[in-house]
Amino acid sequence: MRDNIVLWWILTAFFALMGVTYTVWNLIAHAGEPPVRAIEWVGTVALFFTAFMGAMIAFYLDRTHKAQGGTLPEDILTSDIDDGDPELGEFSPWSWWPIVLAGAAAVGMIALAVGVFLFPVALAIFVVAIVGWVYEYYRGHFAR
Repeated sequence: MRDNIVLWWILTAFFALMGVTYTVWNLIAHAGEPPVRAIEWVGTVALFFTAFMGAMIAFYLDRTHKAQGGTLPEDILTSDIDDGDPELGEFSPWSWWPIVLAGAAAVGMIALAVGVFLFPVALAIFVVAIVGWVYEYYRGHFAR
């Protein structure tokens, strides 16, 4: 994980250096023109934004790595399944409610694309699906 963070910082420095080089090269190539017109703005902005995006990714990876206390067992290629945390949560492999929620989202997107009159239908399907998913263990065969 540490290698990936270093790689992103190297990419950030590379694109920042290329942005400076590109801008200076354009200023030298168009020496007789005013400085504002000599800079080729599209390439300059693109290179500096690429450096900025690389810095954001490197910063995020660095903060995440520090927050989780180092490298997790899931990230080590030589670790076993038992090295990780055994409790991942409780999931219902037989549940149909996530499919109904996806249908509600699909109807909602169609409502935004085609006609807003479908949006209340999507909202009603969503409410029924979320209530059904939340109270799935309180009724029927799987009640506790």
